Amino acid sequence: MNLDFEPFLLSFELASVTTILLFFFALPLAWYLSQTTSKFKPFLETITALPIVLPPSVLGFYLLWALSDTPFIFNFESLVIASCFYSLPFMVQPLQSGFASLNKNMIEASYIVGKSSLQTLFFVALPNIKPALLNAIVITFAHTVGEFGVVLMVGGSIPGETKVASVAIYEFVENLEYDNAHIYSMVMLLLSFSVLFSVYYFNHKQKSLK
Repeated sequence: MNLDFEPFLLSFELASVTTILLFFFALPLAWYLSQTTSKFKPFLETITALPIVLPPSVLGFYLLWALSDTPFIFNFESLVIASCFYSLPFMVQPLQSGFASLNKNMIEASYIVGKSSLQTLFFVALPNIKPALLNAIVITFAHTVGEFGVVLMVGGSIPGETKVASVAIYEFVENLEYDNAHIYSMVMLLLSFSVLFSVYYFNHKQKSLK
């Protein structure tokens, strides 16, 4: 067969947009969660982590219901919205863990010399959690590339618009086109392995340098 790269390119575009948006949203959220002692912290952490345990069909249904009267349905924008909800914990949790592991004296020293919370975040905390930052970005990207249930429910399967690689594989299997499904699945498998290997290899190198 002639491999159609359009679903893969659409998956990568979706993952890129989602990762960028989530980074700017999750960064202050993760910083707040790592620093706050508010009684509402467990509630916020629960809401943030909910997509990990919530069935994609449940999240997809409620997103479909919420977006049904808006222009953001069965198009690329709906995929982005769904992906941001579904991949949120994969960006927040590594960043939060990284911030929580920082030396408290370093953070306090930043405030003592007059740095604001925002300056402390960007110029003190963020440069010191590079492994956690890489984990958050790479795993969020990879997780978004592999999404299926949520994106299918809110986006359907419109070629060039919402038909990402995971949806294409599902349709191949549904149509008993196992050869095509195997090729697409193998590409996704190799991609996922490469992404995870790069993260673990980088973290190993970082630890060996300490």
